[in-house]
Amino acid sequence: MIPTEGQDGEQRMAPAESAASSAARERELIDRILGGERELFHELIQPYERGLYLAAYSVLLKQEDAEDAVQDAVIKAFQGLKNFRGEARLRTWLTVIVLNEARSRWRKARGEPLEPLAEGDPESGDYTPAVLADWRFIPSRELDRQELRRALHAAMAKLSPEHREVLILRDVRGLSVAETAAATGVSEGLVKVRLFRARLSMQKLLGPELGSWKAAGSQGGWKAWLLGKAGGR
Repeated sequence: MIPTEGQDGEQRMAPAESAASSAARERELIDRILGGERELFHELIQPYERGLYLAAYSVLLKQEDAEDAVQDAVIKAFQGLKNFRGEARLRTWLTVIVLNEARSRWRKARGEPLEPLAEGDPESGDYTPAVLADWRFIPSRELDRQELRRALHAAMAKLSPEHREVLILRDVRGLSVAETAAATGVSEGLVKVRLFRARLSMQKLLGPELGSWKAAGSQGGWKAWLLGKAGGR
């Protein structure tokens, strides 16, 4: 679900050099789009489309609703591209727009706001307690079981939208704590708290099943399952 690039033996840029090169390319595309080459907008956002869809899905939990939210958010991003100054990474800026759109749709459908949670201080927050099996390390072979797939989806649906957002952004999309905080509009400390609670909730919701799985399983299986459940984008 988190794409990898390159193959063994292929020359790679250092992370800082790669990020700088990517940012420079994005800045070039933005300038050209604002200069009239509007057809380049899809090229600009294409690397982030899957992640943006997952961000919307983390709030709405319906494929069609998430797709509609992303489409409207992309239009807003295009219209507001002139306001992008580069203080944040482009993917963070886009994620903010998508989450705002998804949250707005969630509020309109339910008539309820997404309320901030009390911050608290469960130590560092950004970890999973060792006393419980880690739900993220479900072996790929276990995901062939229909009852497990149902249990995973049911558990994800029972999380609050705030917790799902952080879980998707951190554990699926791989955003840093700082990027997740910027995207969701809360402090880094609250991101850590929500992630801690989301992981703990997933463990408890999945219940005794987790105790029979060994943490040595593949991390990729559950991510592939989640992407497929979210609509296969």
